[in-house]
Amino acid sequence: MTKTTNEAAGCAVRLRRTVLVLARRLRPALQHDGISTAKLSVIGQLYRHGPMTPTELAAREGVKLPSLTRLVAELEGDGWLVRKAHASDGRRSLLGLTALGRKRLVAAAQASDAPLADAIATTISADERLVLLQACALLDRIGEALGGHAGNAMQADTTPPRGKADRPSR
Repeated sequence: MTKTTNEAAGCAVRLRRTVLVLARRLRPALQHDGISTAKLSVIGQLYRHGPMTPTELAAREGVKLPSLTRLVAELEGDGWLVRKAHASDGRRSLLGLTALGRKRLVAAAQASDAPLADAIATTISADERLVLLQACALLDRIGEALGGHAGNAMQADTTPPRGKADRPSR
């Protein structure tokens, strides 16, 4: 391995460990209203990307359609999702969030963000918060580069999209 490759491998190990520990600590707050991380991931996909077919949703989640079917049925039954006929192909359906589902997701995201925001506010300086935002942008790029290789752990974000003012510049 070259020095650059060794440095990248060291970064990968540290990043994986840090992300896993942080995710483990955040998971209980994410499971608002007793909803599982897998369900939150599905709901988050529909929130961020809008209505889509079950096949498209399964592809985004990196799972096979039969694995997603039970989750979707439960989410429909609990009032999170609604299934509508596809406009151009009556054999297909589109899944989307209900108004109640959207409201519940925003509440869950806010509830899970509060302790994290408090920890950030009380633990790191304003300058460090700017560095953290830059690191988040780098993590986003790494996640995009991994594509389907990252698995569902990287896709569990249910936080509502932020405005451009909240995103760090590159």
